[in-house]
Amino acid sequence: MEFKDSVTKENLMKAFAGESQARNRYTFAAGEARKQNLYVVEAVFRFTADQEKEHAEIFYKHLSKLSGENIHIEGSYPIDISSDVAKLLRMAQHNEYEEHDDVYKAFGDKAKEEGFLEVASSFYQIAKIEKTHGDRFGKFAEMLENNELFVSSVETAWMCMECGNIHVGTVVPPVCPVCHNDKGYFVRLELAPYTNEQMGK
Repeated sequence: MEFKDSVTKENLMKAFAGESQARNRYTFAAGEARKQNLYVVEAVFRFTADQEKEHAEIFYKHLSKLSGENIHIEGSYPIDISSDVAKLLRMAQHNEYEEHDDVYKAFGDKAKEEGFLEVASSFYQIAKIEKTHGDRFGKFAEMLENNELFVSSVETAWMCMECGNIHVGTVVPPVCPVCHNDKGYFVRLELAPYTNEQMGK
């Protein structure tokens, strides 16, 4: 099948549009989290937004052979607006799971059927990543909903995302004693990026 006659080209454009919008939604959500001094949640949204940009670029590059043309698509996209940060996390979780469970697997199957195996591989692999995104959003939503983002029932290690200070206790300090930034920068050490445990050391 010629790529220009395929359903896959339309699915790629839908995916590009979806990832581009997700990046903006997460950037907007990050701004709301920041307004509420939830800097760790802001970081999660911005971190994920950057990955969505990369996904968008991967899908867009698959369309390079149609450069200069327009592709008409129809689709529906979510309106995730709220001042409730936990709700924003839950909406993001839902959208990521939808991409994993339904959308990208179906797009991958269609690409495979039409003979575009490299495109199919991108859809399948990114579908798995979206599951990870959904799990992460859900984890932080649950902690917010249960008032456990900065409080633990057992002694826990927390890391200040600004200076790297490690605090051990059941609750984070109101401000970091090292850099004096707000408690909103603290994250449970096991969820912090680039810890020795996560890097296999």
